[in-house]
Amino acid sequence: MSSSSEPIAIIGAGPIGLAAAAHLHARGLTALILERGPSAGHNIRAWGHVQLFSPWSMNIDDRAAELLHAGGWTAPPDDVCPTGEAFVRDYLAPLSRVTPIRDCLRLGTRVAAVSRLHHDKMKTPGREQAPFVLRVVDADGEHDLHAAAVIDTSGTFHNPAPLGCHGIAARGETALAEHIRYGLPDVLGEARSRYAGRRVMVVGGGHSAFTALRDLAELAASSPDTRVLWAIRRDSIEGMFCGAASDSLPERGRLACTISDLVDKGAIEVHCGVRIDAVEKVAGGVQVHSGQTPSKEKPVPAVDETIAATGFRPDRALLAELRLALDPATESPVALAPLIDPNVHSCGSVGAHGAEELSHPEPGLYIAGIKSYGRAPTFLLRTGYRQVASIAAALAAESEPAVSTGAA
Repeated sequence: MSSSSEPIAIIGAGPIGLAAAAHLHARGLTALILERGPSAGHNIRAWGHVQLFSPWSMNIDDRAAELLHAGGWTAPPDDVCPTGEAFVRDYLAPLSRVTPIRDCLRLGTRVAAVSRLHHDKMKTPGREQAPFVLRVVDADGEHDLHAAAVIDTSGTFHNPAPLGCHGIAARGETALAEHIRYGLPDVLGEARSRYAGRRVMVVGGGHSAFTALRDLAELAASSPDTRVLWAIRRDSIEGMFCGAASDSLPERGRLACTISDLVDKGAIEVHCGVRIDAVEKVAGGVQVHSGQTPSKEKPVPAVDETIAATGFRPDRALLAELRLALDPATESPVALAPLIDPNVHSCGSVGAHGAEELSHPEPGLYIAGIKSYGRAPTFLLRTGYRQVASIAAALAAESEPAVSTGAA
């Protein structure tokens, strides 16, 4: 670390960022949490209606729990899977108000860029001794802050993956953005009027798509004119639901079983082999085009609305002047990539990893949480808690975390 007088900057006040601050505090290190939103866990509030697959026992960091318990907090039941709203209300919001966290939390503060003092990416002499410079934007304008180290836990929420099968936006996708919602809209709540009685297509083959499909099917049960379509790239849904009944996360398994039943009952219209390369406005609505759709499959009809449950990607722009070592495929740290490759691993089979695997050629810089996984979709909260415990230990010049990193 360049100077004991400079804090360790944490970008993002989500669960991993707040846990990082708790672990740094436990080791006598000074943290500064910079959060662009008006409150801790702000991004989670956007999907507050969604239930997590993991129970409370997997969602609470041990150091954070120690701080909360000291203030008289009562932990939620271990075996309950909270919604995003409950996760913020019953855990993140109280944690953000605990004295050591509250004192280092700066809300409404966006980090626009990170560099080294008087060093661009090319300059090497004296680089390791130079503090980090964070260009931040708040209600008073632009400011530069110095930090001894940086832990980027800003997540991926603001950078959704496109509909296009080539990894880039499909032709026409940007122009027709008003008909596309990325992520998980509250179909049964505030977004009900947008989807009720409409033709709605969900694009994606993961559990986020399953969540949207389940909610749309429930909406269709009370609003019969609602038509639910599901477009996936794979050529068949055969095998998609195998193992659901024995899933290590029972709620996730139940969801998959529910979608399987809805498909069997005809409540969801499935279109396989849909590799979207263009989106077009037509007289009947919005039409997606798939140049590689097998001839045996019927064309995807025009729809009124599309939900892109296609995942999210890391945005590295704010770290552009720092020296990163990223795997070319996963966009995770090079040493972490083989441990999380979704072609090989699920979230339950990812091996233990910490500061060593998360390090970069830029000493003192760490990317933690879901952003550290790049494009791999196998992240769990407890993995992020273990990451920041290890990072705090490394920054405190310890070889191992001082405590276990399971849930309280």
